[in-house]
Amino acid sequence: MTSSRRKNASRRTSPSLRAVYQRLLRTYGAQHWWPGDSRFEIMVGAVLTQNTAWTNVERAIANLKHARALTPEAIVRAPPRRLAQWLKPSGYFNVKAKRLRNMCQWMVEQGGVGALARRNTHDLRAALIAVHGIGPETADDIALYAFDRPVFVIDAYTRRFFARLGMIKGDERYETLRHMFEDDLGADAQVFNEYHALIVRHGKDVCRMRPRCDACRFAGICPAASTSQR
Repeated sequence: MTSSRRKNASRRTSPSLRAVYQRLLRTYGAQHWWPGDSRFEIMVGAVLTQNTAWTNVERAIANLKHARALTPEAIVRAPPRRLAQWLKPSGYFNVKAKRLRNMCQWMVEQGGVGALARRNTHDLRAALIAVHGIGPETADDIALYAFDRPVFVIDAYTRRFFARLGMIKGDERYETLRHMFEDDLGADAQVFNEYHALIVRHGKDVCRMRPRCDACRFAGICPAASTSQR
């Protein structure tokens, strides 16, 4: 088969975004994300989860709880070196301490979690992204999981999985991909929540850097799986 015909075949067999969601849900079941006892704890987790396993984030949050420091005000007041030590299990702890302090200082200035919850989605997201150290992905994690806003989170797992399925190139701008999902699926925070969690689960279990195509429920329709099995 020529290269152009292979591309056309991939286009014909590519599933819809909703069909992918339904297959992931049937495969893994509901993921019940995001772990956290409060909106603020979810926000802290979103900052700390960058470049580390969630178990490490849990250990860092447990340190904050043990020190009675899991509030924006307590984190702002904490000595920088002590805060960094509390966050040490999460890795890159000096950088994350600065980012977390920046977010907490901003939260205090804005009037706390309650004041943020009253903002509309566009303003909340823009304000989060403006905080030094919080990029679009972290901002969307917070908007979706802490405030139940219908914004779709684009991460490395999403890019890798859907690029392998032939549905995207994988190097598109963040906003381009976010709007693609949101426009196709409609503004549904519950679906976005579950969909993103399922993508992460699939990316960790099966669609890894070195994919386990033999264990993948998408192997029959995935161009990358066909290539890897030759």
